Amino acid sequence: MKKNFAKMFMASTLLAGVLAGCSGAKESSGESKTIKVGVNLELSGGVASYGESLAAGINLAVDEINKKGGVDGKKLDVVKVDNKSDAAEATNGAIKLTSQDKVTAIIGAATSGDTVAQTEIANSNKTVLLTPSGTSPNVTVTEKGKLNEFVFRTSFIDPFQGTVAANFASKELKVKNVAIFADSASDYAKGLAASFKETFKAAGGKIVAEEAYVAKDTDFRATLTRIKSKNPEFIFIPGYYEEVGLIVKQAREMGITAPLMGADGWDSPKLVELAGADALNNTFITNHYSSEDPDKKIQTFVSTFKDQNDGASPNAFNALGYDSVYLLADAIERAGSTDSSKIKDALAKTKDLSLVTGIVTIDKNHNPIKSATVLEYKDGKQVFNTKVNPE
Repeated sequence: MKKNFAKMFMASTLLAGVLAGCSGAKESSGESKTIKVGVNLELSGGVASYGESLAAGINLAVDEINKKGGVDGKKLDVVKVDNKSDAAEATNGAIKLTSQDKVTAIIGAATSGDTVAQTEIANSNKTVLLTPSGTSPNVTVTEKGKLNEFVFRTSFIDPFQGTVAANFASKELKVKNVAIFADSASDYAKGLAASFKETFKAAGGKIVAEEAYVAKDTDFRATLTRIKSKNPEFIFIPGYYEEVGLIVKQAREMGITAPLMGADGWDSPKLVELAGADALNNTFITNHYSSEDPDKKIQTFVSTFKDQNDGASPNAFNALGYDSVYLLADAIERAGSTDSSKIKDALAKTKDLSLVTGIVTIDKNHNPIKSATVLEYKDGKQVFNTKVNPE
């Protein structure tokens, strides 16, 4: 629903954005001592937890880079807008950042839908748009198969997460009969469910129940009763933390003890508040990194983040926000320019760049090739389980 509205809104506002002039994607005269970077995030609204976490990671990276002298001797100057977890607002934010603030590039949004709402603006204004965590394939490639030339992402895509989850269920947990309970209004959830189903069935597993819910639902007991009657050994629940927290809580209250699993949409401190620490035991998620991973680069990031955030351990969205700045800065450095077309070309050629969430190579569809992590919840804490490399 939001996606369709955003498209209609873009159709009526795109011309105004274009007429306002090209963005700061092109160098003015080389005299500026700063590089303007737009940040278009969900800082309020339904998924504000994601946007706030990304912003904290972005802030840390910008501070680090600027303290070291910036990029090509220019400091990064961040211009933030709050898209309020709404696709139309994300479009408005992109128009403001490109035509009014004239930014070199935009980082954001957190969700796939709020990112897709900006793609026409980015392509028309030739401004790089880099989403830290928009995982739907149609962010970088349209549903008709056309590449969004100026759009990139830092996160891996939904099919990879769904495949990892299915393989974990069949190979590690060794379950044969599973249920899928997904948000029917979310491209994110539908994409994950589809890739999970395909991979799990190919491995010889059986889907004993497929049920759906809609964002903003709060009572899932009737549907969970139907799922329970099928006796699944495992339930895959792709979705966002607001609904998932309640689903997990109600499932456990109803006596469903089977392992539950989701993806990065679960990753929010709010999930534990909604579900309860005990209810989350024996649940798993695919994610972009773990703060418990012993990798030296990860542990340096974790230590620095804790020092600047009152001891709070960084979640995956913190890490993705942080990595997005470094991915963009590396491309600007290699481009030797703040011309967005040159930055776009440099991003597309990124190869073996070492970041917190993995060693990144950008593929032909502007997606990063990198590893995924499986985390387990134990007494409300995320515990590193395993790391899965792309095949």
